[in-house]
Amino acid sequence: MKQILLINDVVGHSHVGMVAMMPILTYMGHATYNLPTALVSNTLDYGRFNILETTDYMRGVLPVWQQLGFSFDAVCTGLMFSEKQADLVADYCARLRDKGTTIFVDPIMGDAGRLYNGMTHRQVELMRHMVGMADLCFPNYTEASLLTDIPFRKEGMSGDEARRMLDCLCELGSKTAIITSANVEGKSCVIGKRSITPLNGFQQLKCDGLYFKLDYDEIPVLFHGTGDIFSAVLIGNLLNGSTLKESTQRAMTVVSSLIDRNRHLPDKEGGIPIEKCLDLL
Repeated sequence: MKQILLINDVVGHSHVGMVAMMPILTYMGHATYNLPTALVSNTLDYGRFNILETTDYMRGVLPVWQQLGFSFDAVCTGLMFSEKQADLVADYCARLRDKGTTIFVDPIMGDAGRLYNGMTHRQVELMRHMVGMADLCFPNYTEASLLTDIPFRKEGMSGDEARRMLDCLCELGSKTAIITSANVEGKSCVIGKRSITPLNGFQQLKCDGLYFKLDYDEIPVLFHGTGDIFSAVLIGNLLNGSTLKESTQRAMTVVSSLIDRNRHLPDKEGGIPIEKCLDLL
């Protein structure tokens, strides 16, 4: 059993963010803890929302945990709301990484070629800072485009362009990288690049190649929170000993199965009721 800390926002309405991730990681056998970056009334796509940033709370929590001797095998960071907050989290992650903790970064900012409602280009700079701390980052195509300054194209990328985008993410400091919701040479896929050197915390196989591409058939149903589900299944499998490529494929399969099972639910913005679907993990 691994000790996992999630640093992300807590949304009051909808199965997204930590609300979606914690049941999955716990079901997969890991002790899961949380440090909220903000309390958010609902997903930002509703157009109206209220956000309480929790930087002061976080600043008070970390020394208490240090005094109590709490430690974590892995940390996964998500949405950041200010420069002070990002600096605090990045410094904490850097200190943990030096002690052998695996750092996962989900640079949550946008989708479908645009920033999420309420996000600004300042968030892009904050997330570039966080990616520099990562053993593995996993942006979607929109977020990877924003991070690397490579233009987003609805028609997708060529193979060479996809590999260049992965290279750019690693040049920001991430040791390995995955891009979800990509379209490469006309096919929906998830693409990845492993580290040349061994990593502490999860496995890679040289026989998988330096780059990999995993195709999927897109289901034309949009649920909020599927990216968070992907992240949790990916991390859970990595920490259970599966390789990077295997874990990515497993996360893709689970997300597809969850969407297919719940595709007829009327409230897609409420996310997938993951507690009813843990058997698919």
